[in-house]
Amino acid sequence: MEQNELYPIFLKVTQLQVLIIGGGNVGLEKLTFLLKSSPNAHVTVVSLTFLPELVALAKSHKVHLVEDSYNDSFLMGKHMVIATTDKIDVNIQVYKDCKDRNILINVADNPPYCDFYMGGIVTKGNIKIAISTNGKSPTLAKRLRQFFEEVIPNDIDDLAKNLNKFRKTIKGDFSNKVAEMNKLTEKLL
Repeated sequence: MEQNELYPIFLKVTQLQVLIIGGGNVGLEKLTFLLKSSPNAHVTVVSLTFLPELVALAKSHKVHLVEDSYNDSFLMGKHMVIATTDKIDVNIQVYKDCKDRNILINVADNPPYCDFYMGGIVTKGNIKIAISTNGKSPTLAKRLRQFFEEVIPNDIDDLAKNLNKFRKTIKGDFSNKVAEMNKLTEKLL
């Protein structure tokens, strides 16, 4: 059985500079996904044309639109790039330019040219669950996201906040605190 060797992390995108190349349907999808999870993300979108929906989304967030074709100068100061054009050669050039500069890159719908995938995300207040299919099936990730959104109660965030308050009252060393929290939460399973 093939193993998913991706390492899940939660990025503070508000502290990063993100670049999306392409203003069409895929660019809109990636921007929407990013802003749903991180509405204050700092994003620049470069494209020769932009869908009206993307322009409207950009106006309601911290998204800068640049009407231009891609060139590597747009990578200056960027931490993460998503290439979404319908021109494979342009996307691959973006990939190569990012690799030369040690910038994380995702070429949409082209897993060999990705440092990361944008999987399904379930958010309930402070609780966030990321779902990955190792790039094999975005549709399955979407269905799993829908499932978890249904089964995880909306008040789970209240539980997280209360557990955080309790954790701050526990005396003793680290292992004692872990034991107390484990004892308290074992009934959740």
